[in-house]
Amino acid sequence: QVQLVESGGGLVQAGGSLSLSCAASGRSFSSSHMGWFRQAPGKERDFVAAIISWSGGRVKYADSVKGRFTISRDNAKNTVYLQMNSLKPEDTAVYYCAASRGTWGSVVPDSYDNWGQGTQVTVSS
Repeated sequence: QVQLVESGGGLVQAGGSLSLSCAASGRSFSSSHMGWFRQAPGKERDFVAAIISWSGGRVKYADSVKGRFTISRDNAKNTVYLQMNSLKPEDTAVYYCAASRGTWGSVVPDSYDNWGQGTQVTVSS
């Protein structure tokens, strides 16, 4: 089991940047594929980015964030990050990190085994 706690959300103006962190506890972080999802009010939880286990040498992004967001991981710190640049009002949502012991890079929330509580990101126009 992996317990996840997100941080780093907040209010930012359009065009600005935020860096989210997701701290994991438990022994299986390094072997877990990690993902970031987001959920806006009244909408479904959408895939944002994913990073493969161990080396983190493979990453995947939703088209809507490609070129603006960067996912990374530091196994020594049991932490996965999401650097968000050039933020837009439509990026406003609660952002969740998730861990999967199955197929990496899934865009389906049900593929992930463990979830954090989420952190709010609000981008003003």
